[in-house]
Amino acid sequence: MYLRQPTIAQLVVASIRKGEQLDHYELYSFVVMANHVHVLIHPHVDPSRLLKSLKGATAREANILLGRTGEPFWQKESYDHWVRDHAEFERIKVYIENNPVKAGLVKAPEQYPWSSASVEKSLDAARKECVRHTLS
Repeated sequence: MYLRQPTIAQLVVASIRKGEQLDHYELYSFVVMANHVHVLIHPHVDPSRLLKSLKGATAREANILLGRTGEPFWQKESYDHWVRDHAEFERIKVYIENNPVKAGLVKAPEQYPWSSASVEKSLDAARKECVRHTLS
């Protein structure tokens, strides 16, 4: 349950964002929970290579922060699923961002700091504030 620690959760969020910046994928939603991570992406590279890179980089950094060496950080299994249509895409996006609500951690998705719901709401607020100042 190392992902429960804010520094470790933030490290994983930063790594997810970095993959997007490197154009490894289009990122639609994500959440870092205490014992698992969900991401909804459109990959631009082979998904197995992408997952190996993401897990490897975060495991190295997390183990350094945790003072662990030679121990696995992530479980070996993962689950991937091809989204078949827009309705399924929307259902999965909502499922991912509502994970912390369903777990009883927050009352609304945007309250959970390690989620695209939180990030997107913050970006929307910043955009509105910028527009408001531009129009003033």
